[in-house]
Amino acid sequence: SSQLPDGQVLPLPSVILGELGKDPQNPTICFYGHVDVQPAKKEDGWNTDPYTLTEIDGNLYGRGATDNKGPVLAWINAVETFRALKLVVNFKFVIEGMEEAGSLGLEKLLEEEKQSFFSDVDYIVISDNLWLSNKKPALTYGSRGNACFFVEVK
Repeated sequence: SSQLPDGQVLPLPSVILGELGKDPQNPTICFYGHVDVQPAKKEDGWNTDPYTLTEIDGNLYGRGATDNKGPVLAWINAVETFRALKLVVNFKFVIEGMEEAGSLGLEKLLEEEKQSFFSDVDYIVISDNLWLSNKKPALTYGSRGNACFFVEVK
C-alpha cells in the first residue's frame, strides 16, 4: 500500500507475474514492462484523446502506445512467434502498473520471489524504451541508474 500526503492509504496495483514453459533443459527469458502512464490532457497538445488509441495513416496515437504498452504487447506477440516456430525457450513476464511512480512495491516483490519465480531466469529483457519508427524499434543496451555491487567491510 502507499500513503498519500493527506494520510489516505491506497492499495498498490498487483504486479502481473506470468510464465509459459517450465522445461529445465531450456533457457528462461524474463520480460519486464509496465502499463501505467503519465497523466495527459488533450489540451497538452494532443490531436486526439490521449486515452483512446487512435490509428491515423498507419500510426497509433494514445498515451502509453510507445511507453510502454506497445512494447509489452510486442513481446507478447514475439512469444507467439517463438511458439509457432517451436523454439525451445521458457518465458516469464513481469508487468507492473507503478513504474511511473517509482515502481512502488516492486523491490519487495523481487526479494520475495527471488528464490521461487525468478530462480530459473537466465536472461532479463527490460522493455521500457521508445520506438524510433515503425521500422526501427529501440534497442537499449544500458540503463542509467542501475548499479550492482557487493561490499564487505571488516
